This record gives sequence, C-alpha cells and structure tokens, in this order.
Amino acid sequence: MTATSPTLQCAIEALSVPGIAIGHRLIVDGDELALLPDEIVAFAGSVLKVRRASGAARIVARKLLSRFGQAERAIPKSTAGMPVWPEGIAGSLAHDATVAVAAIASLREYMSVGIDIEPAEPLDPDLLDMVATVNERRNLQDDPCRGRVLFAVKEAVYKAVYPLDWTFLDHHDVEVSLAAGTAVVRNGRTVSFRYSVATHIVAVAFVPVPPRPGAGP
Repeated sequence: MTATSPTLQCAIEALSVPGIAIGHRLIVDGDELALLPDEIVAFAGSVLKVRRASGAARIVARKLLSRFGQAERAIPKSTAGMPVWPEGIAGSLAHDATVAVAAIASLREYMSVGIDIEPAEPLDPDLLDMVATVNERRNLQDDPCRGRVLFAVKEAVYKAVYPLDWTFLDHHDVEVSLAAGTAVVRNGRTVSFRYSVATHIVAVAFVPVPPRPGAGP
C-alpha cells in the first residue's frame, strides 16, 4: 500500500510548477531500512526518527528520478548537509514528524530548487519576530497560519539559493511577498516560489535557468 495522503497530494498537484516533480510520503515504521549503504553513513549517529524520515524522503526522490530518465540510486548527504543529486538533476528533500517530501527538476531548466513542509498550524508568536521582517508582519493580516507559511517559504528559498551562493542566511535575510510569489535575498537574488495549504504547508522555491542571449520566446 502506498503511504500517501489524497488531500496532501491534491495540494501538491495544485502547486503545478512546470518541469518540477514533487511527491510526498507518510512516514511509516521501516522507512529507515530504505537508506542505502552510501546514504546511511551520514546518518550513523542519528536517532531512529531522523533515519526513518530521511529514508522516507529518499523513497519519494527515487521514484521522482524515474520521471527524468534516471535509475533509482543512492542520494547521499554531503558534508554541508545537502543531498547529492545525480548529474543533471537539481533537487531538494524535506520532512516534518509525519510526512516526507521531495522536489526534482532538470538542470537544463532550473539552476536549483528547494522544498519545505510544515504542519498547517499557527507559528508560535514568540518565533514570529525571528521569522518575519517588519514589512512582512504588516502583510500577515489575521490569518493565523501565515506566519508558518512565511517560515516554510523562507526555508525553501534558503535550500534553493544555498547551492548557488554558498551563503548562510537567517530569516531576516530573505524578504518575502506572499502575494507576488517572490522572495528577495540580501545579495539581490530574486527567487520565485509557490505554496499550498492543506493538512500541511508545502512550499517550493525555484531558480530557473536564464534564457540564452538572443534566444526566442
């Protein structure tokens, strides 16, 4: 039986980013056994729930790789903590306590992608100042989940830009416009994103490959 949520799958499909494949899996006992020898080395000191969630995320990613003509293979974790993708692939993994997600794209279309998943619950008010800039707080309105959405988007943006700029960011280094679907990083890089809210909040950020000079529309 496939460990997926129809409600969450519908929300993920609603993101509909051309060229980016996104999938999810409900984390279940035994998913830790999905870690391959080249993967499990990085998790040797991790607690069971981390190994289990990491195995679940890689189950999702391996299935998505087949959509890009890639054989299922190990997705090790680098010393910097990021997944190591096959040549020609950009990708990202994320999980919370119950669900794992992955996003995969071709480097021919996207320089990088990032994904995050969070429970669809209000962000702790004590954390809101840490996450939201002054401008962002003005636009949060009265939606109790918007702070959590903002957090998820910034996590996805960070995952998308770190492999490109190799710069550590805090939450105030990223200014997000939920209405426009864009985020501006402190170095001036603009990143597009989309998000959906169902049982969980899923946010995906992406940096398309720039068009070649002189290329047609």
